[in-house]
Amino acid sequence: MTTATTTIEGQTAWITGGGSGIGLAGAVELARAGCRVVISGRDAAKLDAAVNDALARGAPVGSVTAMALDVSDRVAVDRVAAAIEAQHGGVDILVNSAGVNFPKRFWTETDSATFEKVMAINLNGATYCTLALLKGMQTRQRGTVINVASFAGWHLSYLTGPAYIASKAGLMALTHSFNIEECVNGLRATALCPGEVATPILKQRPIEPSAADKARMLQEDDL
Repeated sequence: MTTATTTIEGQTAWITGGGSGIGLAGAVELARAGCRVVISGRDAAKLDAAVNDALARGAPVGSVTAMALDVSDRVAVDRVAAAIEAQHGGVDILVNSAGVNFPKRFWTETDSATFEKVMAINLNGATYCTLALLKGMQTRQRGTVINVASFAGWHLSYLTGPAYIASKAGLMALTHSFNIEECVNGLRATALCPGEVATPILKQRPIEPSAADKARMLQEDDL
């Protein structure tokens, strides 16, 4: 009896929200597994620092590169996706890790602009990136989409506020929908739904957790 093995060595991965947290941790692990990794985020200087951080954490030299991007800008998403596909011949793994929340997040203090900003990045951004790569993945009959959702997306949490909850629940639904339609093309999607993870987004809480509380949480490398 033989055991089937799967390797991702030589594949290309694109990670949004790759400048820190779960996205950067994923970039390091994928690079160490032999992938060519492109990380995206809004802050170009932060991305450059993240590339150096990835090298310090064991990513091979040249395996992680950066392209700045605001995922809520559909035109920019299409442009960056096309550039990555042209450079690497396609994208095999998409990790939608870009996410945001705000301190004033509860019904009594949020407003429509805040709600729309959270949805634009957390949900619309993932949709834009997936759509930008879909045709190429279908043509190659190969592709994996990893959506970084949240425990809050299916077990409602007071801490995260309505916009974040709605965006992550929507991301989970997006994942299911992708699998229903695209499994026939050899494509798949999965949603990561962690609980509290000690990442920079915790700084956006109304009261930031203490260092002791963060130490008890999942760490970004755990994922």
